[in-house]
Amino acid sequence: DNTSYYWLLPDQPRYYDDFTGCGNALNLSHPRVLQMAMDSLRYWVGVCHVDGFRFDLASTLGRGPAGFDRRAPFFAAIRQDPVLAGVKLIAEPWDIGPGGYQVGGFPSGWSEWNDHFRRTLRRYWAGQGSLIGDLGRRMTASADLFDHDGRSPRASINHVTVHDGFTLADLTSYSHKHNEANGENNRDGSDENYSTNSGVEGPTHDPKILALRRQLRRNLLASLMLAQGVPLLLAGDEVANSQSGNNNAYCQDNPTGWVDWSALGGDDDNIGLVAQLIELRRRFPQLRPRRWVEGRRPDGSFGVLWLTPQAREMTEQDWNFPEGRFLSYVLAPVEREQAALFIVLNGAMEAILFTLPNVGGYRRWTVLLDTTSMQQPGKELGAGVQLQASPRSVLAFSGAA
Repeated sequence: DNTSYYWLLPDQPRYYDDFTGCGNALNLSHPRVLQMAMDSLRYWVGVCHVDGFRFDLASTLGRGPAGFDRRAPFFAAIRQDPVLAGVKLIAEPWDIGPGGYQVGGFPSGWSEWNDHFRRTLRRYWAGQGSLIGDLGRRMTASADLFDHDGRSPRASINHVTVHDGFTLADLTSYSHKHNEANGENNRDGSDENYSTNSGVEGPTHDPKILALRRQLRRNLLASLMLAQGVPLLLAGDEVANSQSGNNNAYCQDNPTGWVDWSALGGDDDNIGLVAQLIELRRRFPQLRPRRWVEGRRPDGSFGVLWLTPQAREMTEQDWNFPEGRFLSYVLAPVEREQAALFIVLNGAMEAILFTLPNVGGYRRWTVLLDTTSMQQPGKELGAGVQLQASPRSVLAFSGAA
């Protein structure tokens, strides 16, 4: 009955306790409600052959009388279920109820939308400084959030944009939301977008502004795909799909909310870049590790080595460099015969001179990626060579002995 299936206000049980914004919330701590949910999920896997689920407002699934609990009956039931324990389980790790924000709070076996990644990458490429420490954590799967209870780097679902909020094109074209068409006087949708209009709000014909927007989009795509963890790419971002600054277009069943593919083959077409980045993820297992990356170990080996522009190992003072906007690091190979990966992120508005490192026995570096196209892929360079990271750019190199 209604009392069993839904959370109700304790002092006014005629009213639902709404954790989702949809009017009611299932009480999965009740055995029969839990059984219904488990039977439904097993049907989708066993009969419809889906390979996993993404749960919206997933904190609601773990609620009990005392609030969210990672040991809640729903999580325990899935963990021991022979059909569901092995499928992909992805949480949007928050709801609108008390204590609903639970990023990093889900149990082993679950992956979570990592909004820390989204926020940090947006702020960094929008031009904010003093973020390199947080940027380093986000590019290495956010161990500060997910390294507990036997969880792996795959717990972090990295994303810059999703179906809620700005598209990638709008993230670099609008500093403010423009939701007037939704009929709520622009009150709906988030006001915390960490976006930049790159000089002019909305559409423009200024070639310098258009070039900057394209550069920022390439940087955001490259950062997303070169980060450890699991990348989530919003459909249409690879071709600069825009919602005209609307960051809450769920109600727009019209060109505002539809994906526009008309940029295919034009200046805003980044499908080739995305394909190149996907190939790099396939080629370099250290971008999709099963274990958390370590820094310098007692025996001198390392999983990741953070470097200054001069190619020396970073100190605490370097991490706290005022308004720092440059980060570079070497990811050691997973297997000895594989190549190292050197990644350079320059969020500064000026070019920065950096040195190709001589670490771990890697003395030759081959250009894999330069989002400004200043360095051509395939070019071989020796350790100690100095190069310029163009303003607001991402570069990647493979290393060999």
